[in-house]
Amino acid sequence: MALTGGVALVRLLQNYGVDTVFGIPGVHTLELYRGLPETDIRHVLTRHEQGAGFMADGYARVSAKPGVCFLITGPGLTNAATAIGQAYADSIPMLVITSVNESSTLGKGRGRLHETQDQRAITEPLTAFSATALSPEDIPDLVARAFSVFNSQRPRPVHIEVPMDVLAAPVAYDWSSKVAVCAKRPAPCAQDVEAAVALLQSSQRPLIIAGGGAIEAAAELQSLAETVQAPLFTTVAGKGILPPGHPLAGGATLCTPPVWEFVADADLVLAIGTELADTDMWRDTLPINGKLIRIDIDSDKMNDLYPPTLPILADSQQATSALLMAMGGHESRTNRTWLERLRQLPALLKQGHAPLQLQHQQVLDCIAEVLPEDALVATDMTQIAYTGNYVFESTETRKWLHPTGYGTLGYGLPAGIGAKIALPGQPVLVIAGDGGFLYTLQELATATEEIDTALVVLVYNNASLGQIRDDMLERKIEPVGVLPRNPDFTGLARAFGCQVFQPTTLGELSVDLQQAFGFAGVSFIEVDAENIAI
Repeated sequence: MALTGGVALVRLLQNYGVDTVFGIPGVHTLELYRGLPETDIRHVLTRHEQGAGFMADGYARVSAKPGVCFLITGPGLTNAATAIGQAYADSIPMLVITSVNESSTLGKGRGRLHETQDQRAITEPLTAFSATALSPEDIPDLVARAFSVFNSQRPRPVHIEVPMDVLAAPVAYDWSSKVAVCAKRPAPCAQDVEAAVALLQSSQRPLIIAGGGAIEAAAELQSLAETVQAPLFTTVAGKGILPPGHPLAGGATLCTPPVWEFVADADLVLAIGTELADTDMWRDTLPINGKLIRIDIDSDKMNDLYPPTLPILADSQQATSALLMAMGGHESRTNRTWLERLRQLPALLKQGHAPLQLQHQQVLDCIAEVLPEDALVATDMTQIAYTGNYVFESTETRKWLHPTGYGTLGYGLPAGIGAKIALPGQPVLVIAGDGGFLYTLQELATATEEIDTALVVLVYNNASLGQIRDDMLERKIEPVGVLPRNPDFTGLARAFGCQVFQPTTLGELSVDLQQAFGFAGVSFIEVDAENIAI
């Protein structure tokens, strides 16, 4: 086989450790697919390019490897733009490789098939960078640059487009083994570590907030929290950094009024690997009144809504390790009443539940009782998942997937499929609402085609766009467009080849979930949110 740009690109990806790509072949990507059968890379056929992007996202979140998509020019890319935006908002590494029309036609507006005036103008706001390979020899440098972003910077999507003629062109030399050695993430400087230790040693009411950027530092953060005796809270992306039941674990509860009051009374907050975004806090800003140490790999986070007392531009794991080493035999000065207040928070959170959250809590507790220990949970933008974000406990990181930042509907099912493909031996539960499920339900075809171990899809059907309906009512707006007529979900699931359940009580739900997790394939469970017996 002639070594063309497309063939060499696929071989290069395999040499970078890529084992899976998500996409839909098209006339503009034929040359990209030519070399796939000669590699060990698995191609997963999705039923929509948005699904390909969400699957790549889910794959990346649980594997810690970049998710990879092959997309066609024009509509393939624009269909996936929402998924790329979600990955950008949540700092997920994703390599999006698209074709583009022949080099000689670019920007000339000749009405070619799938022509877009400027494809990169679409992706530039959604990616760390977007670039065009104008020759086969541009490809290895662009791929190296992409993996540098994934490995040494804040991880975000990268888009590389390759004109059709470049994909088909012979290479000048074989660069398919040209794997770059990527730079490492920065370590903190000694002066910053000393200054941080001094602040930690003098604090009586310390508090740690850890985000998705700190999940690789989970073990070090637990040791640091124990050394300082600092309560540790996480964002949704950081769920599992401190195991539930640990005496210093505050959970992902930063969106609740009792925790807002707790944060307001801290004399020192160490925020690590987190944007401190309003999507996690459910308010514009957290009331941080004490001193603030900010550790982040993104320099833009050092001068936003939370100007830090001490900014530290560094990798979370290296920074936490350095702090631990410098703390030595430090004896904590944390006030005992501060830790007693932490122990009172769970009861205060339950007291604050509205009737809807109480119902969600009971359903989620039922799920937790039978969920296999190693199971992954992928959730959509749906009210029960919003409750689950702060009440459902994760024993480890990378086990609760939620589209926090961009907040797009339709994420749950394809992200769960991507997670399942990354870790096929682990059970996966998808939790979606009826509205969000309809965005990407066609990916049940991908699921039943590709998956032969337990994937459970639970649709919590309240026959409405519930959150928007409730928001309209709260603002005294007459509900419009929020009460759609739903299809027969179980009939659809059967048509795709799923095992189907419709429990009417929590007891039946428990039994059905256990049966579904024991099934070698895809199960579909519809829960009637308005009528299930609690």
